[in-house]
Amino acid sequence: MPNVALTWQAAGLVAIAFLAVASVAERIAPDSPRGWWKVAPFGREVGIIVGLYALWQLAGGLSLGHTGEAVTRGLRIWHLERSWHFPNEATMQRPILHNSFIVQASNIYYATMHFGMLLVVLLWLYFRHRDAYVRTRTLVVLTTATCLLVDLVPVAPPRLISVGMVDTAVLYGQSVYAVTAHVGADQYSAMPSVHVAWAALVAVAVITATRSKWRWLILVHTALTMYVVVITANHFWLDGVVAVALLAVSLAIREISRRIFVREPMRPRVDHEPLTTDDLVGVSYDATI
Repeated sequence: MPNVALTWQAAGLVAIAFLAVASVAERIAPDSPRGWWKVAPFGREVGIIVGLYALWQLAGGLSLGHTGEAVTRGLRIWHLERSWHFPNEATMQRPILHNSFIVQASNIYYATMHFGMLLVVLLWLYFRHRDAYVRTRTLVVLTTATCLLVDLVPVAPPRLISVGMVDTAVLYGQSVYAVTAHVGADQYSAMPSVHVAWAALVAVAVITATRSKWRWLILVHTALTMYVVVITANHFWLDGVVAVALLAVSLAIREISRRIFVREPMRPRVDHEPLTTDDLVGVSYDATI
């Protein structure tokens, strides 16, 4: 399967183009009767998200160690999971290996749905739940950044170590990685799983943005992503566990930052109502006299 994902260079150019259009639209908007004022914020947000994707693609090719160390770390994770009685990834993969439909569908899901679903949810939030979009955008930045920092320490995935698992993408010619004599550093960034981090993130975003009874269905995507990354031999269970833990850390950072830096507006006060100390919360005292 051809790699339909943008390279970091292409994604970077797309991000720059959208940011440039947004900048031009902002300059035109005050003097234009048309809807240029709508283009600027949307273009800026698309530029930020695609730029973040470019950073993710770039960081995937970097590492702070050698492939031999990555394989050793992968084997350590494998044995650690066995000692902690995690379900055996090879045992889970074995029943589906002879079902070409499930295997190929899983390969496609792994290659496309992580960023695809994130993009769809972000667009939905932007147009339908703008406040939730801002919170989610911040969470995407924080979670991806923390995951990329950990990814700099190379860890081999199950498909690249001798634990009895099959690289299902190679088996059906669906690998999104370049087939060369040398395995690139981007293939040794198994820990943590950004796929799982984003899948859990969109679940948090959807569930907290709306009160619809159907919002819980987004958890199917999260569970399916976790299943797919394991049976395709791209990740260990612990890769997903660490990804969710980093998402939780990012949530905490976002909430703490909001409480520290975001000041609540003063509540309306009736003219005859005396001014209380509660009314002074969030008032800035640096105004000039």
